[in-house]
Amino acid sequence: MTGNAHQRPIRSFVVRQGRMSPAQKRAIDELYPQFGVPYRAELLDTASLFGRRAPLIVEIGFGMGGTTADIAAAHPDQDFLGIEVHPPGVGSLLNLIRQQQLANLRIIQHDAVEVLLHMIAPDSLNGIHIFFPDPWHKARHHKRRLIQPEFARLAASRIKPDGYLHCATDWENYAEHMLQVLSDTPGLVNTCEAYAEKPEWRPLTKFENRGLRLGHGIFDLVFRKR
Repeated sequence: MTGNAHQRPIRSFVVRQGRMSPAQKRAIDELYPQFGVPYRAELLDTASLFGRRAPLIVEIGFGMGGTTADIAAAHPDQDFLGIEVHPPGVGSLLNLIRQQQLANLRIIQHDAVEVLLHMIAPDSLNGIHIFFPDPWHKARHHKRRLIQPEFARLAASRIKPDGYLHCATDWENYAEHMLQVLSDTPGLVNTCEAYAEKPEWRPLTKFENRGLRLGHGIFDLVFRKR
């Protein structure tokens, strides 16, 4: 990202035109109007969206959505807004919302930075989850990593005092980068000396299981907003 948050020549993702199953395409056609949130450059009215006022958690990059659905199902007293750009994952999570009758989960298919900038009010989120973002493991691609100083400042600005930012990765050098960036972000305080223990409520993700099979370590980082 550049110094101007409204101009993003470097993105942390590339939309891959992966093959969508008929069920995923049907879910987008039939369910996105009900459980999806169109991107608009205006603040989101979450009380109207969910029909109540409850703690709101944003998850950025939910992949195929299994972990997101599990967390939402286990915490019916909280509302969840999942942000993902890849259509197969959006279709997959929409199907899970219907199958599990999750009234506390909605989806935005759009760039998370623009969503945070334009749709989420400052000091409004109880938490942000970023689990196993693309590591862009080649050194020449590190500039594409989502967790950069400007993004961290934006995320922190949207979290309520005493809210949290929880990141996880299985790439050690990305974990070290995250630790440095988040530690340097004004308003964020590490809840641990370095990395946190994996909390019981966070299910294993597909990417986490793949990392474990490859012998990677798993690094959770949990920071709180002052």
